[in-house]
Amino acid sequence: MKWTTRITELLQIKYPIIQGGLAYLGYADLAAAVSNAGGLGQVTAMSLPNAEALRAEIQRTRTLTDKPFGVNFAIGMYGSNYMDRVQVAIDEQVPVVTITGGNPTAILELLQPTDIKSLVLVSSRRQAQKAEQFGASAVIVVGQEGGGHLGRDDVGTMVLVPQVVDAVEIPVIASGGIGDGRGWMAAHALGAEGIEMGTRFIATQECVDASDSYKMALVESSESDTTVIKRSIGAPARVLRNDFIDNILAIERVTPTYEALKNYISGEANKRWIYDGIKEDGFGWAGQVTGMIHDIPTVAELIDRMVKEAESIRGKWGAV
Repeated sequence: MKWTTRITELLQIKYPIIQGGLAYLGYADLAAAVSNAGGLGQVTAMSLPNAEALRAEIQRTRTLTDKPFGVNFAIGMYGSNYMDRVQVAIDEQVPVVTITGGNPTAILELLQPTDIKSLVLVSSRRQAQKAEQFGASAVIVVGQEGGGHLGRDDVGTMVLVPQVVDAVEIPVIASGGIGDGRGWMAAHALGAEGIEMGTRFIATQECVDASDSYKMALVESSESDTTVIKRSIGAPARVLRNDFIDNILAIERVTPTYEALKNYISGEANKRWIYDGIKEDGFGWAGQVTGMIHDIPTVAELIDRMVKEAESIRGKWGAV
């Protein structure tokens, strides 16, 4: 079956499946594996130490795949201290840039004269309309089920995606709660023309930087084993629940300030679990889709499985 949508045509990919930015984990090995399997892999820019490190990672990705890939800019906490990295992406002529967690306007303006496609992560209809107004090629719509940082309105993917589809002319990509062929086809039924997956791609063999402890927690957890932290400071984000997270939630109830939380929600605290496997002294991002993760396949095996599931559903729809 062909999987042609405006997203596959825009990004020049076989399947409309996009790997999320994945802070501290979205590097060349995973990005290339996703692109080689027919999707769009991504390198995470802001987790790298500087612009030249990003250049090196882009170049390394090109040694592993000749397919299109993207660079993700999660800019929410960086002010304007990322424009040199955007310039690297432009200089290296990466095919796709995605923007999450902040105002995308400055990056979209820089990309305007180029051929680079721009995808903006949004969590509301208004944000999607603004992204379209400022020149985004497409929007990624994340529902409350997703892992990592979310919108403040607690709206689920099933409700949010069709609202955005009706509100914009540019293509819409669904994100949040998607981890198999069923979720993929559900997104198409809602009017999306592609999907983004983050948590599911962590539990793959090519996500080489993720600790075994973190991956196994994703396999063993249920859909009820995640919770949202940082809601008290206006930056809600979904994580796997453990004793460390319970401590964060207790602090939020008593002292809901960034100063009180900063040592617990830092990148270093994140890396203590996802890199070093120290679950009791760190945290890991995860969406509710963790309840649907039961193994750690290669990326190619995962996408092949999803395609077969989706083709089976398409066949049943055709028979109705």
